[in-house]
Amino acid sequence: MSTPRIRVLIVDDSAVVRQTLSEVLSSDPEIEVIGTASDPFVATERIREQVPDVITLDIEMPRMDGLTFLQKIMTQHPIPVVICSSLAEEGAQSTLRALEYGAVDIITKPRLGSKQFLEESRITLCQAVKAAAVARLPALRPSRTVEPKLTADAILSAGTRAMAETTEKVVAIGASTGGTEALKTLLETLPPDCPGIVIVQHMPELFTKAFANRLDGLCSITVKEAETNDTVIRGRALIAPGNHHMLLKRSGARYYVDIKEGPLVCRHRPSVDVLFRSAARYAGQNAVGVILTGMGDDGASGMLEMKQAGAVTIAQDEATSVVFGMPKEAIKKGAVDKVLPLQAVAGAILAHTR
Repeated sequence: MSTPRIRVLIVDDSAVVRQTLSEVLSSDPEIEVIGTASDPFVATERIREQVPDVITLDIEMPRMDGLTFLQKIMTQHPIPVVICSSLAEEGAQSTLRALEYGAVDIITKPRLGSKQFLEESRITLCQAVKAAAVARLPALRPSRTVEPKLTADAILSAGTRAMAETTEKVVAIGASTGGTEALKTLLETLPPDCPGIVIVQHMPELFTKAFANRLDGLCSITVKEAETNDTVIRGRALIAPGNHHMLLKRSGARYYVDIKEGPLVCRHRPSVDVLFRSAARYAGQNAVGVILTGMGDDGASGMLEMKQAGAVTIAQDEATSVVFGMPKEAIKKGAVDKVLPLQAVAGAILAHTR
């Protein structure tokens, strides 16, 4: 018996974009475009006629903006939403807000470009829709402003324990669909003297910088978008820039990152596998590997290499994952030491790095 196709409604005020997205998504045999809408009011009519499995949604539209429409959907009739945004730095903050309001993923609109670029856009777009179709939508949380949790540790210097260690620990984290909120939950609970962290979150370029800045304002650790040669130090998390791979390297006792271009690896750039393999090679048993919610198998092979190199490896459990794809694949490979609910991951990281 054939699996039913994923029914998609495209909401965008540009006729060209609606046409392009329709063609791209319809090229995948597992996806069916059941309609398009030029604004949220038309979209509401379409949803009354036939409820889609996934909606792709533009943020900036006439009559009603995408964020307002997204909030209405999530409170009245939750449907997985993929934000399809134009590549604009100034719009990155409001697009990130969409993830807090319950959108499953952000992708950038396919632009006309080289054949390779269009093919990469097609892979990313179809993958995002398939992930959204199986995503577990979070229970609605009231939005709240989070004050950075500063304790006396922020003023006092870290204890001598860190200074006595000759081998600094490094934490490598990989995440995809649902990962932005999972990372926020995890990083907010880490103390200012936690080990240095390197992160790959599947996300388009320009959004990773806004995402890092947002986390930096919420967490007691420092969070920044990584640049080549940034040192991995205690109390700081480096997030791979969108559209670039990030490798962990080592020079003497210093860990640092290298940002590289290159082909898609496991259908992604940045790829978790690339980060994890470099952590296996350069940090070995001084590393802790963490794989969070996400679709596909990116990170599974790299995590196995980390485990074989002596690293401690942790996967988020199914109950707390938006999509239990990446953790499940790593577990299937025998690459995972511990499977934990998201709320327990920070404690496990600290227990293994003290």
